[in-house]
Amino acid sequence: MKKYRIRIGLDVDDTLYECNSYAVSIINSRHPDEEPIKIEEITSWGGSGRGAQERIQLYRDPEFVRTQPITEGAQAFVKKLSEIADVFFITAVPACCMSARAERLIKDFPEIPPENIIMGTRKDVITLDIMLDDGAHNISSSRAAYPVLFRKPWNAGLSGLLSVNSYDDFLHFCEMVRNSFSEKPPVLDKGGVLCLVGPSGSLKTEIANELTKIDGFEKPLTSTTRPRRKGENNDSYRFIDEKQFLHEMKAGSYIETTVYSGYHFGTSEKDISPIVERGSVAVIPIDICGAITLKNLYRQRAMLAFMHRERFEAIKSIIDRDIDLDDKTRRIMSLDFEYRNSEICDVEIKVDGNVSAVVDKIVGIINQR
Repeated sequence: MKKYRIRIGLDVDDTLYECNSYAVSIINSRHPDEEPIKIEEITSWGGSGRGAQERIQLYRDPEFVRTQPITEGAQAFVKKLSEIADVFFITAVPACCMSARAERLIKDFPEIPPENIIMGTRKDVITLDIMLDDGAHNISSSRAAYPVLFRKPWNAGLSGLLSVNSYDDFLHFCEMVRNSFSEKPPVLDKGGVLCLVGPSGSLKTEIANELTKIDGFEKPLTSTTRPRRKGENNDSYRFIDEKQFLHEMKAGSYIETTVYSGYHFGTSEKDISPIVERGSVAVIPIDICGAITLKNLYRQRAMLAFMHRERFEAIKSIIDRDIDLDDKTRRIMSLDFEYRNSEICDVEIKVDGNVSAVVDKIVGIINQR
């Protein structure tokens, strides 16, 4: 029997071709006497930031579409993806730009059949196994089994969505989905990484703290830009400001970074590797984007454990937290997306408020493998 090939949809603008950054560079060149627009000023896909109307006009120009720079690594990425899946380009361009877009895709990605180019704005009616898109509005309405957000500056403030930072992370995620029924379970008995994934209010931090009281479990120090909460000490996080975080991120200090409720989080390899090398388990409460990155790096020595707490209890926990109202609202609105992430974790553990019982179950699972 022929093995089923998963169907993967790829957005094009700012996924395979530079779009926002290319438009910004053109606008800046047209207005040399004005303060240059920075890509970070674009906070959502579409009409946000200075020069928004001029950018939108460029998106409707066939010449812009013909000359968009291809993203570094995009061609190798699509070629690898086509070896494991049926790949479709799902792209939204004005009618006047459709020919230019199709010609570019056929020329730049010859391994994808022209009939797999789908143009239109109604991405919500297309059924696929996996979809990669940088537009959060497309991901939130997607009918794909696994809609994946490609992290970009304009979606950095979103939480809970299944997301990746790079082509490599997405390729590994696709391999995880394809091999989900045959892949060997992770083994952490000689050291590894335990990623505690789950919605806000699922007691991930409390569970991590309890686990690290046991010999063989350690919590690496994660850097964050969020304010220190009452009762948190220097062992909780490495608290730094956003300017320092972004500088360190650009310098390659972190193996994974993510944004949660508007704050940056990053984990450094120098904080994790020594734990793994000495045969201990590095315990990290983390969102699904960071967990996929660590799974990509440590493979069978990384376990993704989903902490499933009932929605009512999770919401109560969020409401009771000493955080501002906007942060509480974002966390509650992200719950649907975060519960969906359980499907790609190695294990799912019910959290009923008894942290000690959850810790015992996790230790038992690791010892059995």
